[in-house]
Amino acid sequence: MTHQVLIVEDDPDIARLVQLHLNDIDCRADIIGDGNAAVTAFHKGHYDLVVLDLMLPGLDGLAVCREIRNAEGYVPILMLTAKSSELDRVVGLEMGADDYLTKPFSVLELLARIKALFRRTEALSAAKKQQPAQAIIDRGDIVIDVTRHQVRVRGEPVELTAREFDLLLHFASNPGSVYSRIQLLDSVWGYNHEGYEHTVNTHINRLRTKIEADPANPQYILTVWGVGYKFAETC
Repeated sequence: MTHQVLIVEDDPDIARLVQLHLNDIDCRADIIGDGNAAVTAFHKGHYDLVVLDLMLPGLDGLAVCREIRNAEGYVPILMLTAKSSELDRVVGLEMGADDYLTKPFSVLELLARIKALFRRTEALSAAKKQQPAQAIIDRGDIVIDVTRHQVRVRGEPVELTAREFDLLLHFASNPGSVYSRIQLLDSVWGYNHEGYEHTVNTHINRLRTKIEADPANPQYILTVWGVGYKFAETC
C-alpha cells in the first residue's frame, strides 16, 4: 500500500533526501518549506505521516504540530530536531508528536522509525475493528479505555501523548512481566537502535509524573534494578 507523506523541512537538500528514500519504501511525499504553508497543505491533503522539522520560517514546528493535533483524525508526526534542543523535543512530544529524530540522522534509522509508525497506525486501526465497543483495563486507580484512547487516574482524566499511552497500555496489559529497555523499544516503539535506551527512561519518567501519586516512589511502574521495568502485579 502506498503511503502519502508530508515533509515539512526548509532545507531543500534534507527534504529531497528524505523524499528520495521514502520513494524506496513505496511512499509518495510532498515537500513544504514553510510552517504556514504546511498547515494549509495538511488540511487540503490526505496524509498518512508528517515528517516535521522544528526550525521553520513562518509558524515553527511546534506550532505546526499543535495545528495538526487539533485537526480531525490522527496522523502520526515524526519530528526532526537539532541535538541541542532537548527542551523542544520534550515540548514537541507533549504537543502530540509520536517520535523524534536528531540531526544529522541515519537514513536507515529514519526509514525504520517511519515504518514503525506505519505499523503502529495500522495495528491500532485493526485493533479498533476487532475490539468490542468497550475495552477497559482496570488496574486499581488506573482505568484505561482502549477504544477511546483515554486514561483515568484516581477518577480524574489524564492527558497522555500517543507514545505514553502505548507504553502504559503495554505495561498494564502484562502486569508482573519484566521488560528491558531494548524489549520496550521493540514492543512499544517498533524499532531497536543501540544508544536509544534513554528514550525509554525519558518516557517512563514522564509517564510516572502523570499517573503516580508520588513519582519518586512509584506504585505502578516499578524499576527492576539491573533488568528494566515492570507493572505492579497487585494494585
